[in-house]
Amino acid sequence: MSHFRMLPSITEADAFLKSRSLPAGLEVRKQVDAFLAQARQTLALAQEAPWLSKQEVLETLADELVQTSTRAPDRVINATGVVVHTNLGRAPLAAELFQSVQNRLCAYSPLEFDLKSGERGERGERVQSLLRALSGAEAGTAVNNNAAAVFLMLRALAAGKEVLVSRGELVEIGGSFRIPDILREAGVTLVEVGTTNRTRLSDYEQAITENTAALLKVHPSNYEMRGFTAEVTLPELANLAHQHNLTALYDWGSGSFYRFAQGPLLGHPTATQVLDSGVDVITFSGDKLLGGVQAGLILGRETLVQQLRKHPLYRALRLDKGALALLEETLAAYLDPTHVPERIPTVRMLEESKDEIRTRAEYTLARLKLSQDSCFTYELRETESLAGGGALPELTLPSLALVLKHTEQSAQQLQTRLRRAPVPVIARIQDERVWLDFRTVLPGEFADLADALNALCLQK
Repeated sequence: MSHFRMLPSITEADAFLKSRSLPAGLEVRKQVDAFLAQARQTLALAQEAPWLSKQEVLETLADELVQTSTRAPDRVINATGVVVHTNLGRAPLAAELFQSVQNRLCAYSPLEFDLKSGERGERGERVQSLLRALSGAEAGTAVNNNAAAVFLMLRALAAGKEVLVSRGELVEIGGSFRIPDILREAGVTLVEVGTTNRTRLSDYEQAITENTAALLKVHPSNYEMRGFTAEVTLPELANLAHQHNLTALYDWGSGSFYRFAQGPLLGHPTATQVLDSGVDVITFSGDKLLGGVQAGLILGRETLVQQLRKHPLYRALRLDKGALALLEETLAAYLDPTHVPERIPTVRMLEESKDEIRTRAEYTLARLKLSQDSCFTYELRETESLAGGGALPELTLPSLALVLKHTEQSAQQLQTRLRRAPVPVIARIQDERVWLDFRTVLPGEFADLADALNALCLQK
């Protein structure tokens, strides 16, 4: 059958995979043989030739090899412009942070041992101390993520009781995490107040009963309401709760101890400012705006935080020694606010000006090697980055992006090829072009990015 000619030979497949810097060896050869055998069988059963070229068959083969590779890439280059990118591991950590904890992770450490008394100590004691120092809270602790922090908070402080929540805050965030579900699993009776777009203080007050334990405010995280809206502020909520001897709780979602100095984040509150509202307990993530490892941080009144620490669930949700050590070093970096951007990559990226980004963009452009007859066109354009990660959904940051277009290949094809680079490059598509936002490309990655772009331009 003539359409079998669209299938590449083994030699052609080997040469193609080599040009893409994909794995080689016996196991890969077996996969290639199996792929081509399956392709022949499919073509034999086809009534007519599929609309596929030999190049497209080779691209499909490369996709399968990437997906079934025994080892995932060590890292990827985030050129999407989304700073806290959930699908790319959220907050990148500074190499210096790992070096500072290497000794305690590669040897025994006093994880739960008091060196002064020679007796059993308390795990996470330094984290608790740092949280108090950075926020001014009476007490603080940490568990393995913010969902766990919210769950523990509700279970320990309100199980079997009612908790009042605005209908506009019954959100779903990534991974199908829904506030109503977490309340139900925590053994709490959810009482919805207000409407989706407007909730008043009187709505809470009218819903309070003798079985009410707490008023809960939830940061919407990944969406924003505009127009005919109204919400109750944290100080108002806390004051009402205390008037009725109730607890005011706040699922902040994404918080920080750093006072941002420029741009759209200039007015973003710190943990200290949130606690000053009078709320009793707040929770937020360690790997979003804070820029650390995955953790759920809990701050608030000492009696309430101690209830959480003494609850049986706390042991199941606590941090392991590795995450605990990395969290300690991240928090310690915030003790010196002037050097936080240098030590926390997420903060640096959020604080960077467009002029600073331009310097790195020009470094990359100077290393591009396009011939005069190249099918590629590119230009540097102004764009907008996103904070991302369920942190500040509508917040944009001015940035610069390299915009690529090919005369014969689609933006999707270029994007796929960039993902197959030795260090995969993750870009975005806009206006049928590939956009590479320089804000989220880390300082040590620009040579790799230039190499990936030059290799892309050399491919037919």
